[in-house]
Amino acid sequence: MVRPRKTVPVNPPEPDLATAVSNLQRQLLEQQQETNRLREQLAQMNQRPLVNEVPPPVHQVPPVVPPVPETPRNVEVPIAPAGVPVNLPPVREDLLYERFRRMKAPEFEGPTNPIAADNWLIDIQVILDFMRLTEQGKVLCASFALRKDARHWWMTVQMRRDVTTMSWQDFGTEFRTMYNNREVLAAQQDEFANLKQGSMTVMEAIKKFEQLARLCPELVPNETEKVRRMMKMFRTDIAKQLSAGSSPPMLVSDCVSRAIRADYWINQDKEAKAQIFKARKEEKAAVKQTQPRQSSETHQKGQTSSPAQSLKDPQSLKAE
Repeated sequence: MVRPRKTVPVNPPEPDLATAVSNLQRQLLEQQQETNRLREQLAQMNQRPLVNEVPPPVHQVPPVVPPVPETPRNVEVPIAPAGVPVNLPPVREDLLYERFRRMKAPEFEGPTNPIAADNWLIDIQVILDFMRLTEQGKVLCASFALRKDARHWWMTVQMRRDVTTMSWQDFGTEFRTMYNNREVLAAQQDEFANLKQGSMTVMEAIKKFEQLARLCPELVPNETEKVRRMMKMFRTDIAKQLSAGSSPPMLVSDCVSRAIRADYWINQDKEAKAQIFKARKEEKAAVKQTQPRQSSETHQKGQTSSPAQSLKDPQSLKAE
C-alpha cells in the first residue's frame, strides 16, 4: 500500500512595506476625491430651482413684523403739570415706576415731626442715587412715594410751578420749606441748645444729636463747635473722662469713640460695685438667719429639764 505524500503548505511571500504604504495612500486620495465630487454635486443641487415647486399663496405668507426697539432701563419720563398732555409713551413711566417699586422705598404721608420728615428725605435719596436717575427722574420717583396729605401738598406744587424742570435740590427745598418751617425750626433750635443725655445711652444721645444738628446747621458751623456741643450734651462722668488728659477730642468721630469707651468702662465699674454690694447684702442676711436659730436653741435648752429630775418625788423636790 502506497501512502499519500504529505503536502507542506507554502506561505505566500511577504509584501514589500513601501508598496503597502503606497497603496494605502492611493486609496486615501481616491476617497478624498470622491468626497469632494459629492460635495460639488450637493452644492449644485441646492442652487438649482426645483421644477415642480409651487410658490405659496400670497395670503399664506406671514407679514414682516418690524423689530420693536427695546426701551432703555435708564430712561425716565418727567411728570407733567396738571392739564398738560405728555406725548411720550406711558410704558416708560410704568417701567420706571416698576423699578422704583422693587426698591421698596418708604412712603411719606404728611405732617409729622421734622426729624421723621428729614429721615424720609435722606432714605429716599439713597435709593434714587442707587438707581442712577436723572434729576427729573428723582423728582418723579419721589412723588410716587407721597401719600395722603403729602400728595395734596405735591398737587399744589404742581399748580404753582413747572415740575418737569425741577431739580432734586429744588424738590428738597420745597419739601423742607413745607415740613420744617420757621416755627418748627425755632423749636428744634431750642431743643438742640438744651439737649442733655439724661437717661439715654451714648448711642441714643449721639443719634438724637446728629438729627438735630442736621436740622440746625447754623448752630454747628464747624467741627470744633460740634465737638463742644456734643461734650456738653454728655453726662458729667463721661464729659470728665473726655476732657481729661492733655489731648481732648478735636474731631466728632474721636469724640464719639471716646464717649463709647468711657461709657463702657463706667458701666463695668458700676456692675462690679453692684456685685460687691449684692454679695455683702447676702452675707449679712445669712448672718441674721443663723443668729435667731442659735438663740432659740439656747432658750429651749434652758427651759427643758432632764428626765431624772422629772421622775423625782415632789417632796424631794421641795427638800431640794
